[in-house]
Amino acid sequence: MNRTATLPSTLGVCPWSYTRANTHRKKAGSFDGCLTQHFEGGHTQCAYAFNRLFPPWHTVFPFPRRWPRSWPRTQERLRPRARVFWRLMRTIKKRFDSIGVENTEANRAFYRDLLFSTKGLGQYISGAILFEETLYQKSPSGVPMVDLLKAEGIIPGIKVDKGLETIPLTDDEKATMGLDGLSERCKKYYEAGARFAKWRAVLSIDPAKGKPSNLSIIEVAHGLARYAAICQANRLVPIVEPEILTDGSHDISVCAEVTERVLAAVFKALNDHHVLLEGALLKPNMVTQGSECPKQSSHEEVAFYTVRSLKRTVPPALPGVMFLSGGQSEEDASLNLNEMNKMGPHPFQLSFSYGRALQASCLKAWKGVSENKAKAQEVLLERARANSEAQLGKYGGGAGGAAAASSLFEKRYVY
Repeated sequence: MNRTATLPSTLGVCPWSYTRANTHRKKAGSFDGCLTQHFEGGHTQCAYAFNRLFPPWHTVFPFPRRWPRSWPRTQERLRPRARVFWRLMRTIKKRFDSIGVENTEANRAFYRDLLFSTKGLGQYISGAILFEETLYQKSPSGVPMVDLLKAEGIIPGIKVDKGLETIPLTDDEKATMGLDGLSERCKKYYEAGARFAKWRAVLSIDPAKGKPSNLSIIEVAHGLARYAAICQANRLVPIVEPEILTDGSHDISVCAEVTERVLAAVFKALNDHHVLLEGALLKPNMVTQGSECPKQSSHEEVAFYTVRSLKRTVPPALPGVMFLSGGQSEEDASLNLNEMNKMGPHPFQLSFSYGRALQASCLKAWKGVSENKAKAQEVLLERARANSEAQLGKYGGGAGGAAAASSLFEKRYVY
């Protein structure tokens, strides 16, 4: 399969050494042929050529700069330090309302400064998913938010979709908007400092109504694949997010079956659109029971069903899976991730990309009072450390106390 269609035309040859590109092209025939030739031949200089195509990729996701020939050896050589993705919610108004803080630009800037200036956060967080306002915003002291992140070694990313619209003639099933003009926006975001992107698609489960329908699954898969191809063509690493909402009374086995259907369709579409899986990441839901299901699943059950669904559908070429929290409590999100990693090794890294499950306790500690900034940062760092340990399968539980056990579920969550 020729994957050069997703790459800039100037990079259609081996990028190992631009000065020797013409000579090398004659030997390999094409960029795709070069990777095939040198991966199989063990030529590591060309094997990590992807880092030259997308320079920030090896910092966004912690792979060794010299790739070994086979995936198992790569997995063994992953750096021991946990690295994760983190998203900042545009629905900050709801968060501020919960603590009685007015949603003004000054308060938003202060809160984001509180988060991004937390000392030591870069030990546990490798990337932050921002909205457009944040990407161009400055802190109260005049420092760009992007620079605050970079000072901690955190890579800025950007949410590029434009929200959800109902698919016509369906039972309120959703399609994600934002493909129009995406290529131009990606160029602009890259210039502003973003190095990866995220696109959220949403599906819901209702067996009585036949949801999700085949139409909605196809729509979601196609949109995610188009987005991913456009991002890679513009040097942004795409995070692919097909979120299956937890709304409903279904049990965990139903969620597992739907998750597998959706992921199979997504990766088929990614393949059809020539997306380079080695340069993409998946952000799925964990496999859990519905929010109204009377039978609650244990952490071990969630881990078993989730890992099984991933191994049945996700190609091992994909480097990492970064879970969304999906309204779980902070503690449940950490413990479920911990159980999954205790089951390892896995063909891809299992990590996290939490919003609510990383910020909820921090927000409550802050309460909109500037004097509480240091305390809120301590709470944030504690939660980040807990998730980092869970990503390594070494979290013992108990971080954040009773407050961390509160459910963060919101019906038909939109942001």
